[in-house]
Amino acid sequence: MVEQSIWMQKVEADPGHSQWYIERFRSLARAGEDLVGEARLVDAMVPRGARILDAGCGPGRVGGYLAEAGHTVVGVDVDPALIAAAEQDHPGPRWLVGDLAELDLPSRGIPEPFDIIVSAGNVMTFLAPSTRVRVLSRLRAHLDDDGRAVIGFGSGRDYEFGQFFDDAAQAGFTPDLLLSTWDLRPFTENSDFLVASLRPSPQGL
Repeated sequence: MVEQSIWMQKVEADPGHSQWYIERFRSLARAGEDLVGEARLVDAMVPRGARILDAGCGPGRVGGYLAEAGHTVVGVDVDPALIAAAEQDHPGPRWLVGDLAELDLPSRGIPEPFDIIVSAGNVMTFLAPSTRVRVLSRLRAHLDDDGRAVIGFGSGRDYEFGQFFDDAAQAGFTPDLLLSTWDLRPFTENSDFLVASLRPSPQGL
């Protein structure tokens, strides 16, 4: 049995947590805040009309922008409330409730592979630690051999960057480009945020 994600543990402890998160981003959007920096980077990495998987899509801000830019987007999140908000606020992509540790989109009628996979919003730190390698392996299985996975999360969230690199290697990825922000600042040993563009390892898994 797959261990429950840290996110869903939070939801069980506080049933209002998901709605708070949804309303937080709706409020920021109404205030005119820039909420699509991650999506702009991903958009620049692929040709128009790319197939994109938004892994841990939340209420849809990243995948929604990418769909409007002309890409075919599938978003997956474990929280049904977030998926419902994505469907309401960002129609266009296909939004699905699902656990990334058990990701199997072909079984749900969605062909693979994807040209790029994006996982923004600290998704990796909300996974159950025992599922991290499994999630990365499932992402690798859904990615084209020439594709890239772009994953961003902050430090101080019980997932050291070094451990992430080890987990990614175990899952069949190799680093392609490492940044400390979504606006292309270089990653250094002192960075408190990581944006990792990963390519499938030559040997794969």
